[in-house]
Amino acid sequence: MPPGQAVRYEHRPLHYGPVPVFRPHRWDFRVMGATETLGSYRWTWEEFGTLPRTDSVSDFHCVMRFSVPGVPWGGVRALDLVSAAPPAPEVTHVMAWGEYGYSANLRLDDFLSEQVLLATHRDGEPLAPEHGFPLRLVVPHLYGWKSVKWLRAVEYMTADRRGFWEERGYHNRADPWSEQRFSYQEEPGHGPPL
Repeated sequence: MPPGQAVRYEHRPLHYGPVPVFRPHRWDFRVMGATETLGSYRWTWEEFGTLPRTDSVSDFHCVMRFSVPGVPWGGVRALDLVSAAPPAPEVTHVMAWGEYGYSANLRLDDFLSEQVLLATHRDGEPLAPEHGFPLRLVVPHLYGWKSVKWLRAVEYMTADRRGFWEERGYHNRADPWSEQRFSYQEEPGHGPPL
């Protein structure tokens, strides 16, 4: 476990705002921004289901100081998404966009980590609405606020830009092994809280 974390096998989902209603006939997923073709990509719910699927097991680390070990996820690897919708060579970051304008920024190499999924399933079942149904990003090596629920788009960026919680005082990177919880820790000489 990362430092400062306690193990929990179940947790009450945390999120900002209401749980959105899924309307499959209106739902789509987009990749936009600095793509290789300078165009955008779009999948309906049915089309998204045709992308290559992967199952994986990973730990989930919440900034609220708990970790859930061994969570089974199923979905589309970020690596496979990027293969279907390549970024331009100068892309350094992505912004993951959820419902209601929620966002989280990631370095491109964090997004392309082998275990990063656009998850549709947890524990072999479709995601529960409060856990992000129909689609959530799962970035197991970073704190959970980077694992955007109700994911609707990925934006390729050629420079970093802070997302929702990063603009409100959370750390820009969010590495749980370094306890990167708050933005003041980004200043030289400020390590993890004691």
